[in-house]
Amino acid sequence: MNETTKAIIKSTAPVIKEHGEAITTAMYKILFAKYPETEALFKDAEPDQYKKLAAMVYAYAANIDKLDSLKSGIDKVANIHVNVNILPEHYPMVGESLLGAIKEVLGDAATPEIINAWEEAYGFLAKVFIAKEQELYAAK
Repeated sequence: MNETTKAIIKSTAPVIKEHGEAITTAMYKILFAKYPETEALFKDAEPDQYKKLAAMVYAYAANIDKLDSLKSGIDKVANIHVNVNILPEHYPMVGESLLGAIKEVLGDAATPEIINAWEEAYGFLAKVFIAKEQELYAAK
């Protein structure tokens, strides 16, 4: 991920903090409507899952330039993902839904530059999670 992308993502952190819960609520609606098979992956999720995800997306945006500070959170989430059988093929579905939700909630403020940066940043983080989860699945 290049420095320009990091700067764009970091600049969106205040907006993500303000609108994060609306974005993640919309993301789940989009995800479950377009990929109904994913709903089963969240059957045991807490009712405030959308709030937890909003906080994580904000933390990622705010700390994109110091990802080491997110390691413990990434490890915790990766363990949860393995316990509910999240697989690499789920990440594009979530990414598409997240980007769609950002566009839906932010409207014209979600410029192509911002959407492209979030697409790159999501792809980067997805690869981090997939690698960590592959390690955990292999250790089972």
